[in-house]
Amino acid sequence: MATVGMGHRARTRRAATAVALLAATAAASLAAGCTGGRGSDDGRGQLRTPAESRSEGEAESPGESPSESAAAGSVLAVKIDNARAARPHTGLNSADIVYAEQVEGGMSRLMAVYATKPPKAVGPVRSARESDLELLRQFDRPTLAFSGAQGKLMPLINEAPLVVQTPGKVSGAYYRGTDKPSPHNLYLRPDRLLSAAPGADALTTGFRYGAAPSGGQKETSRTVRFPAARFTFTWSADRDRWLVSMDGTPTVTTDGKRVAPATVVVQYVNVRKSGFQDFLGNNTPYTETVGEGTAEVLRGGRAYDVNWSRPKATEGTEFTTSDGTPVNFAKGQVWVVFAKAS
Repeated sequence: MATVGMGHRARTRRAATAVALLAATAAASLAAGCTGGRGSDDGRGQLRTPAESRSEGEAESPGESPSESAAAGSVLAVKIDNARAARPHTGLNSADIVYAEQVEGGMSRLMAVYATKPPKAVGPVRSARESDLELLRQFDRPTLAFSGAQGKLMPLINEAPLVVQTPGKVSGAYYRGTDKPSPHNLYLRPDRLLSAAPGADALTTGFRYGAAPSGGQKETSRTVRFPAARFTFTWSADRDRWLVSMDGTPTVTTDGKRVAPATVVVQYVNVRKSGFQDFLGNNTPYTETVGEGTAEVLRGGRAYDVNWSRPKATEGTEFTTSDGTPVNFAKGQVWVVFAKAS
């Protein structure tokens, strides 16, 4: 089993912003505008808005209709909780792309992107991060569904070229499930945000699909490690897919199906400190997805060493062999794990 280690390199992008603990008397006013200002991403506590606290079937405040709230033809990106208490996930197998990124304390979070077959429900939904804004610029005004964000970050999110959809913006879009404790039980109904699936043309990622490249090395299992998280992809010849395990446990969805992408990309990127932190003082890592570097593409039971390039945030990421030949992915779900470049 091959293992990819992840280290730490700091480079300040903007002046650091200290986030103070909120007194109980201030909680209500903060919750009205941001669900993630105090919350820790490993389930150690998070303020919730009244809309988030409602159970399934209870209406939020009146909001926009799907056609008004989402840009026509745009993808839906959902921030998904990946703490152990949040598993199993709902609707993850329906995603066209799943991005795995590092968050506070070396833990992980997922971003699922839907274009061709949005499920009936997705979750658990959790808060956004600054680096999500750079990653999402490759899409044409995408819809970002998330539970909230750190208070100082929300203005940046609101100014970004995307459709912001937090609980309470669209009537009945979010609900609290009964299968897990809060804050790991917030779910989204995609059809309340999208009037129709935008289709594969909305996936302006730069990814190519087709015949496998020549060469590569036989690979049966690949593990990528974050400081406090672990992803393992095991090749299944019977299913012609990579079976996902997280933190040593097979990854299944709430319907009992194993998560099994057709292609896995281990993309080596700069992971640095941002100007934000959680309420415990843990800095929020910033994952840089614009630039260039190396990557490994796993498909068909083989691993290919490739180069990646994304010159501008508004462009997708191209993957090429050493001689510049574009690398095709296998048709089906793609997982991209952002690993720390050495």
